[in-house]
Amino acid sequence: MRIPIRTLAAALCASAALAHADVIPASLFRDHAVLQQGMPIPVWGAADDGEKVSVTLDGKTVSTVAKDGKWSVKLDPMTAGGPYTLTIKGNNEITLSDILIGEVWVCSGQSNMERQLGLRDWQQPIKNWEAEAASANFPQIRHFGTAQTLALEPQEFVDGEWLVCSPETAPQFTAVGFFFGRALHQARGVPIGLIHSSWGGTPAEAWTSPDGIKRLPQLADTIKRLEWIQKDPEAARAEYHRDLERWFAENDSGTAAKPAWNGESLDTETWSTMNLPVMWENAGLPNYNGIVWFRREIDVPAAWTDQEVDLHLGAIDDVDTTWVNGRFVGGDTTWNKSRVYRIPADTLKAGRNSIAVRVLDTGGGGGIWGGDAMQLVRSDDPSQAIALDGEWRYRTSELSQNAPYPPTDPSMGSGTPTVLHNGMIAPLQPYAIRGTIWYQGEANAPQSDFYRELFPNMVEDWRRGWDQGDFPFLYVQIAPFKEMPPEIREAQRLSLDRIPNSAMAVTLDVGDADDIHPTDKRPVGERLALAARALAYGEKLEYSGPLYQSFKAKGKRAVLRFSHLGGGLVAKNGPLIGFTIAGPDNVFHPAQAKIVGKTVVVTSDEVSAPTAVRYAWANVPEGNLYNEAGLPASPFATDSE
Repeated sequence: MRIPIRTLAAALCASAALAHADVIPASLFRDHAVLQQGMPIPVWGAADDGEKVSVTLDGKTVSTVAKDGKWSVKLDPMTAGGPYTLTIKGNNEITLSDILIGEVWVCSGQSNMERQLGLRDWQQPIKNWEAEAASANFPQIRHFGTAQTLALEPQEFVDGEWLVCSPETAPQFTAVGFFFGRALHQARGVPIGLIHSSWGGTPAEAWTSPDGIKRLPQLADTIKRLEWIQKDPEAARAEYHRDLERWFAENDSGTAAKPAWNGESLDTETWSTMNLPVMWENAGLPNYNGIVWFRREIDVPAAWTDQEVDLHLGAIDDVDTTWVNGRFVGGDTTWNKSRVYRIPADTLKAGRNSIAVRVLDTGGGGGIWGGDAMQLVRSDDPSQAIALDGEWRYRTSELSQNAPYPPTDPSMGSGTPTVLHNGMIAPLQPYAIRGTIWYQGEANAPQSDFYRELFPNMVEDWRRGWDQGDFPFLYVQIAPFKEMPPEIREAQRLSLDRIPNSAMAVTLDVGDADDIHPTDKRPVGERLALAARALAYGEKLEYSGPLYQSFKAKGKRAVLRFSHLGGGLVAKNGPLIGFTIAGPDNVFHPAQAKIVGKTVVVTSDEVSAPTAVRYAWANVPEGNLYNEAGLPASPFATDSE
């Protein structure tokens, strides 16, 4: 489930209107805002050219003159406190109340960050959410929810408001952000501002700016396509659909089948059934991301055969391609857009006809899920209709091994490179912040090797945009799940060495093999808060579980050393498990492992000359290596450095 978005057209219109209005502050400057303590405080916005603008906070005023429809000032650093009144005066005057000075953190990523503390359709409740919300009387914790917004160019404004934390509002907070902010507030005793900007099912390239994307040669064609879409949207979209169809032909078993599953006639007796419309997560395919083919046979009156007919399918999440009697009639990529496709007059025949719909979903909910009624409607007489809701045949497709991520629609899908940065990060910059917490990676799991470069590049890109140096960037390692390969966790672990001033919260012990959205979010937020206390505030505490440091072979033994011992290594609840070992043949065997001082020694009777060791290396791994601080070790592979 996604919250409503503001489209590019609306965003552009809003920006244009603001550029010719009286003084207006940037989006984050609203009642109840939290401003960052201990550093200069940028305040900016829009105004008429030449308009004098003054900003007053705690009796101190800074002035400037608007140029090119914009203005910006910097207030002197302040210490934690409040509430204050912030006054912005130009031709008009705006007074913002209940402003606090404290610690500000950006909370971003995909669905595991987007997931609010309260209930959400199609997802399990957050663990203990009702009790957590009932006790959430923390008026000094504030949450700014950034509206989900797509844009092909960087935007200056985005919708959102600051909520004061209370039992009534806490269910709307990002759950991870809530637990992070609460732990930080209790430890530091200062106001906490959480700027929440996330979108489920989205890859890191969507959160990277155009300048950042240009630094990645692998995405050079995408940049050309984005530039093309702005010059000639119809031609760019046609080329995208050709690329997408090539991807299906190379990777989708239904498209490659003989006969293909879109054909006029196909034996579907062995296919399963599903009553549509419905999200397939609620109809036998929980947590399924991929391709599902749907087919339905219908009887059409002879009088319809020489008429144009409209096929109404309702909304489809995300991408559909639709055929009638083997003839392509339409396709779209917008998850919440009702599909209406015109069937040419020479397509239908008297009697039995077939409809085939190929649906691709890359994250979140999926399927032919609702909206307008599913039906065939005579174009010349809308009163004549044939209902299509009810039982359809369906079959999941097997993607080819190591299938690349499907092409993204350059005309504004949420996975399109740059569009989320343009719409949801650019309007936040340069608001003064202490750092960022980030929970993302699931959408990039099929390109784990590329993520090793993509993710650090995105972080560097954000830091350039904020111009605050290497502010702390704290992120969550992907939790165990049956469809999340170990390579994505390894890419995240290796990113620690490429991202200065970063930390990673390991979630090996709080995942769910059958749910990509594990419900126990409290340890996630609290582990991120430990990292913040250490990296951002210099507290002397352990904030990470053991991290693999070095490998050395000594005869039949592999000796592993770790950083972040946290007082010592621990095998939780019994002997160490989760280790495998390989020799020169690169065949990995289950291994025995034991803690020896500050090391872990790994052996196997099957390996006489060890060359590599892996730990917790599986989609749903087992492992019980911890440190004395009670934090789990990250999965790792010594052969992937």
